[in-house]
Amino acid sequence: MKILYATSEAYPFAMSGGLADVAGALPKALRRRLVGCRVIMPLYEEIPEELKSNMNFITSITVPVSWRRQYCGIFEARYNGIVYYLLDNQYYFKRQGLYGHYDDAERFAFFSRAVLEVIPHLDYTPDIIHCNDWQTAMVPVYLNMFYGQDERYSKIKTVFTIHNIQYQGRYGYELIGDVLGIPDEKSGIVVYDNGVNLMKAGIQCSDKITTVSPTYAKEILDPYYAHGLDRILKEYEYKLCGIVNGIDTVVYDPQTDKALFENYSSEDFSKKGVNKAELQKLMGLQEKENTPLIGMVSRLVKHKGLDLVKASFEELCKGDVQFVILGSGEWEYETFFYEMSQKYPDKVALKLGFVPDLARKIYAGADIFLMPSQSEPCGLAQMIALRYGTIPIVRETGGLNDTIKDSGDGVGNGFTFASYDAKDMENTVWRAVEGFKCKDGWNILIKRAMDCDNSWNSSAGAYIGLYKEIVR
Repeated sequence: MKILYATSEAYPFAMSGGLADVAGALPKALRRRLVGCRVIMPLYEEIPEELKSNMNFITSITVPVSWRRQYCGIFEARYNGIVYYLLDNQYYFKRQGLYGHYDDAERFAFFSRAVLEVIPHLDYTPDIIHCNDWQTAMVPVYLNMFYGQDERYSKIKTVFTIHNIQYQGRYGYELIGDVLGIPDEKSGIVVYDNGVNLMKAGIQCSDKITTVSPTYAKEILDPYYAHGLDRILKEYEYKLCGIVNGIDTVVYDPQTDKALFENYSSEDFSKKGVNKAELQKLMGLQEKENTPLIGMVSRLVKHKGLDLVKASFEELCKGDVQFVILGSGEWEYETFFYEMSQKYPDKVALKLGFVPDLARKIYAGADIFLMPSQSEPCGLAQMIALRYGTIPIVRETGGLNDTIKDSGDGVGNGFTFASYDAKDMENTVWRAVEGFKCKDGWNILIKRAMDCDNSWNSSAGAYIGLYKEIVR
């Protein structure tokens, strides 16, 4: 069985979020299970030069973009045993930043069509093209519309994964003919709610729809979570399922992670205390072994639950706790946390921006990891925190609900609350703080957290089952 994983980003070539982690880890996990999987993505300007220098040029072709044809160079790279195809067009991809350009719809319409056009030029004909988010949603549309009668394509199936339903590729009607190249009589495929919706088209035309956790697959059938797509998802619910993401346990390994001050394992995590003390020093906090250090590594935006944090923060700062916060985002929350770090310098340390090395240090050095999201399709941070023995506090939504269970029953791996309410979050923080004071019980919880298997092994098995079902 051969899978072609079509993605707009993938670790280590180009990254902006969790999709890159998935695209970097899932193909490796599939390969370990003896399933062929290769990745296809754009050749962006910001791909590191050391990776570009190891690419091999295969050939160049032209790709139809509505009424015109555009150059497409095909390059091949190998990384950690996985073959990557990188598609070049300097007009579309020789820019700073992966997304946010005025012509993103055209850029990814080109890429989606190119994914199909390059197949005859590769030594690899896939059984399944696995598409991800709105940037590749047109692949199943184009496959059905323009390639279905071609023998080389007739047996290819498609999977479409929704990583975050909030971002759908919504545009005006003018794209239909001039950019997407859809005939008028078939324009209904991309039309939804008074405009063009690329994600809706991918949902309609793919053979299977997946999302990144079982709970999120249920939630997006509800208008509260679906951002308007609940109607089309209910219509195609028969082909929807949720498979929780994993993390790369080689990349995230406290035994080998070079970013840590000291390495440790679940068998001996005594050096975790060294990481805490060094993190406190690095961030300008007083070294306090017996004061719980609460970490947050997050985009500073409302749907991450930061309005709950803001409402409860000063009350929490009255207790014997410390906070270390890393992230960037909306001005409201950046300003708030900056003000708190100035008002409570002995309790709150802040670094605006995203520094991967510091993120690892927080995962290892904090005692508690706060993640009270309003919605969270899957979430990787809570699983990384578990890997490093830092106990998550989460709201029971999406993948957080599937990966973190409350330790109040004596078998859970974190602390959870259900309602989106600042007081409920605050009470859960106090429960965790009380748990921290019981060192024997807390060490049992750390061990239990670190022993959780959030690798891609079980998730890859679920995807393989799905692929086999489609091929049959």
